[in-house]
Amino acid sequence: MKILPRMKVNQATRGKPLYHRIWFWAGLGLGGGIVALIYGISLIDRTLPDKAQLNAVLREQTLTIKAADGTILQQQGEATREQVKLEQIPDNLKKAFIASEDRRFKQHNGIDPQGIARASLNNLRSQGVVEGASTITQQLARILFLKQEQTIWRKLKEVRLAQKMENELTKDQILERYLNLVYLGAGAYGVADASWVYFSKSPDQLSLAEMATIAGLAPAPSLYAPDKNPEAAKRRRNLVLLRMQEDKIITPEQRQAAVQEPLTLKSSLPKRVQVESPYFTSYIQKELPKYVSPDVLASEGLVVETTLNPTWQKIAEEAVAKTLRNQGRWENFKQGSMVAIDPRNGEIKAMVGGKDFGKNQFNRVTQAQRQPGSTFKGFVYATAIASGKSPYDAYQDAPFVVDGYEPKNYSENFRGSMNIRDALTRSINIIAVKVLIDVGFTPTIKVAHDMGIKSQLKPTYSLALGSNEVNLLELTSAYGSFATQGLHTEPHGITRILNRQGKVIWSANFKSKRALDADSAAIMTWMLRNVVEAGTGGAAQLGNRPVAGKTGTSDEARDLWFIGYIPQMVTGVWLGNDDNRPTYGSSGSAAYTWREFMKKAVEEMPVEKFPKRPKLEGRKGTIKAQSIKPKQILNRSISSNDDSRGESTRNSEESGSSRRRRRRRYSQEEQESSNYTPRRRRRDAYGGLRLRTQESSSNNSSSESSTPRRRTRTVESDSSPTPRRSRRSSPPANSSGSSGSSPSQPSWRDRLRPSN
Repeated sequence: MKILPRMKVNQATRGKPLYHRIWFWAGLGLGGGIVALIYGISLIDRTLPDKAQLNAVLREQTLTIKAADGTILQQQGEATREQVKLEQIPDNLKKAFIASEDRRFKQHNGIDPQGIARASLNNLRSQGVVEGASTITQQLARILFLKQEQTIWRKLKEVRLAQKMENELTKDQILERYLNLVYLGAGAYGVADASWVYFSKSPDQLSLAEMATIAGLAPAPSLYAPDKNPEAAKRRRNLVLLRMQEDKIITPEQRQAAVQEPLTLKSSLPKRVQVESPYFTSYIQKELPKYVSPDVLASEGLVVETTLNPTWQKIAEEAVAKTLRNQGRWENFKQGSMVAIDPRNGEIKAMVGGKDFGKNQFNRVTQAQRQPGSTFKGFVYATAIASGKSPYDAYQDAPFVVDGYEPKNYSENFRGSMNIRDALTRSINIIAVKVLIDVGFTPTIKVAHDMGIKSQLKPTYSLALGSNEVNLLELTSAYGSFATQGLHTEPHGITRILNRQGKVIWSANFKSKRALDADSAAIMTWMLRNVVEAGTGGAAQLGNRPVAGKTGTSDEARDLWFIGYIPQMVTGVWLGNDDNRPTYGSSGSAAYTWREFMKKAVEEMPVEKFPKRPKLEGRKGTIKAQSIKPKQILNRSISSNDDSRGESTRNSEESGSSRRRRRRRYSQEEQESSNYTPRRRRRDAYGGLRLRTQESSSNNSSSESSTPRRRTRTVESDSSPTPRRSRRSSPPANSSGSSGSSPSQPSWRDRLRPSN
């Protein structure tokens, strides 16, 4: 009788379908939930960064440009101006953030169930949001990888990311990143920025009350900003201090003293908005697409390490500003630029692109295409030397017309037979054209391009006198090939590019290439040294340090150049006007600016000697000349000294406007001033240098600084029988003068000389 009911129950159960059974649905629900959870987690994980990316130390879409010494030149995006190590942050500041934002930071594994429950209870009691439930790890995940939208999907990703970050990073690494990246209002990212923005202090100088004020900003910077809502900021500060006391971080006495401290602000602009060396940093930003893809530029937070020497940069800026402020006023030029390069590796050490970046962002180092004038003669003579010519090969400086083109010397005088070295020293235009005809267009253009000129060069006779436009960066870099015995390295301003994780994604690896044989480069340096010691570049002398270089002046002195170098550095200077207006100056102004920079920049640099000049006997060319065959050449000999003097007299009697028209016709003629200095610095530039220059060479130039046309219309003639010229060691026929003047008309220097 007892077995019968049990049999009935079993029969009844056996007769029900499976889906009518409770345990079936319970199991199905539990299994489906587990599958859905696993699928959901895998779906979330597919959208999250991989393990390598979890080491990110920068936000997305940020850009930091650093100088060679690590100082920050510019930042863009949600960037932290000053990244500080965890050990550099005061202990109380770290604990203030932990007490305020994540009291169980050391115990949880990315998410804090106890913290969530506590925050929910406190918010329920106060009927508002008074405490957040996100851990510091969750906040860091949101800062680095997620957007700020309030959605369940974003919250799920945040939780999962926090768990993964806890597995990959230590607590100290997480805290350091957070304290450097958290936004704290007023454009401040991280505790170092906030310390500066609100109190104009570094973190280690903050008081306990100031630390609590900064820590209290994290949940809502706009609500608790001390500069906008001081009362709310005080209440939040006091709450942080209370939590620090509850957590036994500070004593009740410390808390009470901090609560009573007045909220005193000393606001400063965020350092991240400051831009140092703006012409250089703008150049760097334009160079970046060469090395990283557009996608990386758009999304990655990059750190760009550059070659700039901040000390030299300041010196360069001061030198250019001084020249524009002084010489620029009375020589009628408004702009100037300078670039300094280490020719041994191509690194740009200083760059001044103009007078005022705030008003005009045009970079005159990299963007301005200008006629180089006689600085281009360096490539003409380098080609000649490399083809086997000797520096002592002679040419006639005499009236000359080739295929209808008639080059003129700036002085409009002629000196007869002259060797190549002296012609370069005195920047004789006619001989430069004759040398170009002998070596050919193609070899000359190839040498210039190999040495670093990137601009198009046209095969015309005026090429020898610098009629083809180039920019200052390429011209300076090309002259650097002389300094390195014929090796050229691409000029560049970036050494490394790092991604958000601090890993190097690009590093400079520019190889030097042979542009000119070593012997020819050494001979050219020997010749260019003479330009500085006894020719047109006298204002660039640096005492006992050897200097080589070349001046250049374009038509009507529209462009004033000096490109000079020592073994360790090559520096180029350009002066002129953006609208191409004529100036009243000479290339000596550029040489003087060069010296103002270099004499300070090289103070701590050891003196290095240039290579000795190779033997000239038995030299063979390393390139083959391709002489030009003109259709027509007209030569005229110099009839007599009287004819030359008569021509000088006629020139001096011409009006200023007539002379200007003639100068316009005689394009690309060098101003041949042996030594230049501004009037105010005449003693500094001439004193001690003039006698040494005269002793260094019997071919010393006898010209004086070109006289500004605004000041006087007459300049010294080669044949002027002045007392100063009678003391010169070189004969008048070989001296280098400016435009001719009447023998009876004294120069402005002689007129200023006190009479006996």
